[in-house]
Amino acid sequence: MADPAPIPLQVWCPHVTVACVVADGDRFLMVEEEVNGRVAYNQPAGHLDDNESLATAAVRETLEETGWTVELEHLIGIHQWRSTEHGDGVIRFSFTARAISHDPTRRLDNGIRRALWLTRDEIVALGDKLRSPLVLMSIDAWLAGQHYPLDLLQSLLAEDRYP
Repeated sequence: MADPAPIPLQVWCPHVTVACVVADGDRFLMVEEEVNGRVAYNQPAGHLDDNESLATAAVRETLEETGWTVELEHLIGIHQWRSTEHGDGVIRFSFTARAISHDPTRRLDNGIRRALWLTRDEIVALGDKLRSPLVLMSIDAWLAGQHYPLDLLQSLLAEDRYP
């Protein structure tokens, strides 16, 4: 009797993403973007690249999507979610960051229409135009004082090693 055909191994691999809550008074830095033919609103956010620390990814994504250079201050939380956009699992690391400088001439990532500052009420009013429920979850956690030290995240990547 012949051996049965091997069963293909399916590997579950969630999307690892980062996002920054950047506040200026009662306004928050947001991006207006085109996603699958619709306009959506999100914090500056994106995927972790291979061999990149979470902190570096958060600063990079914010610059690429808004033209703002930021300095991370705290980790807000780690959120797990199944995306309604693509159906995959998402693990999102949300940070607070302080705006340092802005380059209005910087070309923004593909799909990003513009960066804008909105109040929480204006963000709530966007309703189903929010990219995910994680947008308000992160803002509300920050407003509630939820923040953790950045050294909670440990990285052994070369970019994060100190002499």
